[in-house]
Amino acid sequence: MKTNDIPFKINDQTYWEEQYNLTKQGWDMGYVSPPLKAYIDQLENKKIQILVPGAGKGWEVKYLYNQGFENVFYLDFSVEAVKKFKENCPNFPENQILPDDFFLVNRQFDLILEQTFLSSFPPMNWPEIAKKISSLLNPKGKYTGLLFNHDFGLKYPPFADTPEKYVSLFQPYFLFKKFEVAYNSIKPRAGRELFFIFQKK
Repeated sequence: MKTNDIPFKINDQTYWEEQYNLTKQGWDMGYVSPPLKAYIDQLENKKIQILVPGAGKGWEVKYLYNQGFENVFYLDFSVEAVKKFKENCPNFPENQILPDDFFLVNRQFDLILEQTFLSSFPPMNWPEIAKKISSLLNPKGKYTGLLFNHDFGLKYPPFADTPEKYVSLFQPYFLFKKFEVAYNSIKPRAGRELFFIFQKK
């Protein structure tokens, strides 16, 4: 698919507001992703600065918060998404909810968790996102999460590509600590998700 065939615009807020007003979204599992849960469970430092961009209903954020992580930040520019997250996790600190455009965030983190964030943007925008992710991380900070390992061929999210594409995209900024097919994906995504741990160069 040619990128100029994609009608979807970067940061299309109207599109995402409509998505969160739907009764059910196919990409919303309704709970923390098992590969990310397994990763979170082995983190020992509960004081690290964590960002979950495009967090949606915030299942990973809620899990982190309930596990005692003090400095986890929820980010989503959809008003409806923020509303649903607050309903889902009413005790979450208000000052750690960032109802912002990802590209306007101006603070540093030790960890950025990826869960269907990159796939919400057309591939033409991925180089800009990769650079921004790197800029938001502290030295030796980590970008960790899940990426789909094949192109869906769609003109709307989710967008995805091959492992080779991700290597060329992120290698300028990161050391690849882990990059493999997730062994513990939910059944509909089995064999289709790459679990990765990238460390900032």
